[in-house]
Amino acid sequence: MIWKRKEATPPQWLCRLLVLGSLLSSVLITGCEPAPRQPTATELARHKRQVVRYDSLRADSIARAGGQLAGAVLPDNRIVAFYGNPLHKKMGILGQYPKEEMLRRLRYQTAQWQQADSLPVLPALHMTAVIAQRDSGADGKYRLPLPDSTIRRVIRWGQEHRALVFLDVQVGLSDLQHELPPLAKYLRLPFVHLGIDPEFSMKSGRRPGTEVGEFDAADINYARQFLARLVSENQLPPKVLVVHRFRQDMVTNYQNIQLDPRVQIVMHMDGWGTPRIKRSSYRKFIKKEPVEYTGFKLFFRNDQRPGSRLMTPQEVVSLSPAPLYVQYQ
Repeated sequence: MIWKRKEATPPQWLCRLLVLGSLLSSVLITGCEPAPRQPTATELARHKRQVVRYDSLRADSIARAGGQLAGAVLPDNRIVAFYGNPLHKKMGILGQYPKEEMLRRLRYQTAQWQQADSLPVLPALHMTAVIAQRDSGADGKYRLPLPDSTIRRVIRWGQEHRALVFLDVQVGLSDLQHELPPLAKYLRLPFVHLGIDPEFSMKSGRRPGTEVGEFDAADINYARQFLARLVSENQLPPKVLVVHRFRQDMVTNYQNIQLDPRVQIVMHMDGWGTPRIKRSSYRKFIKKEPVEYTGFKLFFRNDQRPGSRLMTPQEVVSLSPAPLYVQYQ
């Protein structure tokens, strides 16, 4: 039966029947408005996979053409970051001083770097969001996530002062598969990026701090894939992934690390010592085993022990390749 506009609206029972039929047919029945149907969890998951796949193909095609995705931080900028967290004064300069004094020192340091060469400098706050512990904790994983309130506080500082924010993860006896998902709600913000620390990834099962840990290429690839999915699903600019390193055995099978234009990987020379030792470590463990971009760490305390000194921005810029991520602890 065909209902004409001049005739009465069809009975409600028939409307319901036709609504059910509309899921299988494209026929529109005048006077019957089907209620919008919410997608199922399976349909949502399928849609997300399609978005990620489409975005992967788009990103790959741009990379093959020698281009960068919109909003990429590197290589057209240099990042200068202060490391630590506001709950531990001894972990680094980020928590060593009150907020305003710390930010004043960061502004001063970025100005010094801006004079080193013509590359624009972006300030950053690099916070340890998951910290390796001497005590096993209730689950025996030897790590402690910072409270959400503390993470939000530092993110707010970055937002207020136009600084990038890095969340750093020390997994202890846990792993990235368990520690990264709780941070996704923060990493969905376009100015929040990620750091992972092999030193405290204890695959041996020993307590953190008793020996130097390691990440394999598979671990780094997982972090890359995790960030790439967030970028695609939320239409974000590329994320920066900082991987700390100061020994060769801290990163195994580096040649198997895969690149993705949605995630910019920085291999970060994280050791302290004299300028000669730091240059040597950079050549051996960063330049000899390149991945994508490079970083360099400077320690206000440990680099200035007797017989040593802090390297200047001009000295660091003269390294080959010139680091695009510089961190102060």
